[in-house]
Amino acid sequence: MITASESSFTPQKVQLYISSQTQKEPFYDDLCSQGYPMAPYQDERRCWNENPDLPGIYLLHEQFLIREFGGLLDIFIRSPENRPVIVVGEKLSQDYLQAVFNDRTFQYLVKPVTIKEINDALRHCSQAAEDSLALQKTRKQLDRAQTEIKDLRAIGLALSAERDPANLLELILTKSRQIAEADAASLYLSEPENQLRFKLTQTASLNWQMSQDKLIPINDQSLAGYVAQTAQPLNLLDVYFLPSNYPFTFNRSFDERSGYRCKSMLVVPIKNPTGEVLGVIQLINKRSDFDSHQPGVPLPENKTIPFSRNDLDLLQSLASQAAIALENAHLYEEIKNLFEGFVRASIVAIEARDPSTCGHSERVAKLTVAFARTLTEMKDGPFATTSFNDKSLTEIRYASLLHDFGKVGVREEVLVKAKKLFQWEFDTLHGRFRYLRKAMESDFYKECYEQLRARGHDNFELMLPVLEASYQAQLAELDEIMRFLLTANEPTVMEEGNFHRLLELAGREFVAKSGERVPYLTQREIQVLSIRKGSLSEAERTEIESHVTHTFNFLSRIPWTRDLRRVPEIAYAHHEKQNGRGYPNHLTTQQIPLESRLMTVSDIFDALTARDRPYKKAIPHERAFDIMYHEVNQGLLSKELLDIFVQSNVYRVIDTADSQPW
Repeated sequence: MITASESSFTPQKVQLYISSQTQKEPFYDDLCSQGYPMAPYQDERRCWNENPDLPGIYLLHEQFLIREFGGLLDIFIRSPENRPVIVVGEKLSQDYLQAVFNDRTFQYLVKPVTIKEINDALRHCSQAAEDSLALQKTRKQLDRAQTEIKDLRAIGLALSAERDPANLLELILTKSRQIAEADAASLYLSEPENQLRFKLTQTASLNWQMSQDKLIPINDQSLAGYVAQTAQPLNLLDVYFLPSNYPFTFNRSFDERSGYRCKSMLVVPIKNPTGEVLGVIQLINKRSDFDSHQPGVPLPENKTIPFSRNDLDLLQSLASQAAIALENAHLYEEIKNLFEGFVRASIVAIEARDPSTCGHSERVAKLTVAFARTLTEMKDGPFATTSFNDKSLTEIRYASLLHDFGKVGVREEVLVKAKKLFQWEFDTLHGRFRYLRKAMESDFYKECYEQLRARGHDNFELMLPVLEASYQAQLAELDEIMRFLLTANEPTVMEEGNFHRLLELAGREFVAKSGERVPYLTQREIQVLSIRKGSLSEAERTEIESHVTHTFNFLSRIPWTRDLRRVPEIAYAHHEKQNGRGYPNHLTTQQIPLESRLMTVSDIFDALTARDRPYKKAIPHERAFDIMYHEVNQGLLSKELLDIFVQSNVYRVIDTADSQPW
């Protein structure tokens, strides 16, 4: 009889699982006497399902295989490969069953079976089990490494995609805790003048996250300061018992206030490729139960374990990715601020040419963005499915801020034209009428002189009142004409009678005694003063309307990002009307971008209610709404959009004091 000690099989290492039918075989008693650790089972299925992670050898009877074959196929797939199988029987064969067990170590013993055959089979299977265990361990290590690489890659992608600085810091800290299975973590960023800014802290067992804004010096007095100064990581077994050769100490004040116990700690610098330290990640208390812990449940001290070398390597890899992400986010923020500055400068340039519109672009942007947000929040109605995300709102904002930039291509005198005549034209007209007055005065005195010489003093005295009355009548008529022209010069709707009077004045002239002929009005003055509505001639109105084309051409030259590529298109259509009577392309409702339609409502509202402009007075909100609903009735504006604008109080987002005349 061969004993267990004579084989290479070590009984203490591998458990034997004996099925009920096998226990009836003659060799069973000899097997028991040799000291093998055995677990007899009456229910064979339990042999396959209990303790799946422990090494073992199954000693089964072929009757079990025959009876349960269909179910066993599924069981073999689920059971660990480090459990070899020995089947005792007489009806089957090794070759026949090999396909059933696939790669699992397997032996078929033909009855009657001796204890020597059993021992040989056990020795062979035990070695196979140990080899399988080693392979399984290697596979687990490989799987873990692959998972860590996959996690790092996923973290890198997530970090590179995040643009918001606050969200990025939170993401860095959260992923750092996850990859090293830490209960708590803190994040510091380097500041000028050799300082660290404590930005963020997380503690899972306390279920809280807190933003910080505290400065600490970069020196060897604190853990984070030391790591930032030396650019070297720290892996501490217990921060309450630091080696005496370390210059820093651990500040226990938080632990004393909260009852928390900081123990193991891993502190890693965030370094960019040039070696510059951008910040520090500090992990606290690696958890042995990280995958199963519940947030807010206190951390038992026996669940805190040290951080491993692998944790350090992983965190350093993550810190390298974090450094790149931080620099990219910083660069992105700088570029965004640079562009924001360019937009602001553009607005200043526009408003410098027309100071009366100061703040108009900002107000239109606020109104339009608020309008878009309101539509996004609607749950019913024609815009229930409309949604604008943050990127779309940014696109709308820039389009609104720059919607009038093309006015830089319009002559300033046309841009700020308050009356029908340019100021220099009116000054010329006014000067001509002063000249006419002087000419009439000169002719009056000439007539008086001639009459005095011709009639003598006494008769002249009798005639003088007639001459003076005629002269005063001339002056009165001239003054009345000037008053009429002042009225005609206003950018109001011209009455039909006034238009005919202008036509009468068109052919009128003053003929002086000297023979000089002076027309009351030039052809240009007649043409401009005859404008039926507003202050602009057709040519000037066309020039003003060209600002949207200038805007589009200018904005189209900017290499917009993908998220902002529609800025030129949105700004281009803000003067289009639903019935096609807008400009410059006479688009109709379906052709006008919704963002442009929102901007149109905002633009008109602000133009009506903003503080006085040279060519119009500011009006109250209610009067503005009356005018806008009149445009709705004319088919120019959308009633649905204007109703939302008014009823949802979108218009109230702008400063009332800035937009109202009272």
